[in-house]
Amino acid sequence: MDWKNELDEANTYMDDFRAVQPDPADGFTKLHGAALAAGKLTTKEKELIALSIGIAKQCVDCIGFHVKAAVAAGATREDIAETVGVCVMMGGGPSYMYGVKALQAYDQLCA
Repeated sequence: MDWKNELDEANTYMDDFRAVQPDPADGFTKLHGAALAAGKLTTKEKELIALSIGIAKQCVDCIGFHVKAAVAAGATREDIAETVGVCVMMGGGPSYMYGVKALQAYDQLCA
């Protein structure tokens, strides 16, 4: 999988949706920003939680976007790997398979 192209394509489709449904798209964007803003938990911690949920829900684009955002918030490859370990414990084999996609995304997006 080419993670840069995957996220570019997802952004294109989200832009298309924003053009025809700006209110729901803007609402989601505001929710996203508010939920991930630093509070008692750091933005990095919240991005790793979001990544965990993306892995558990098997959402490829969520994995890519939250790996990228977690790195921007200071996450290392080791942070991603440790997050994947928790996902495997909670979700078994499917989380293992989608979790290694998160490491692949890290390796490609940070190259």
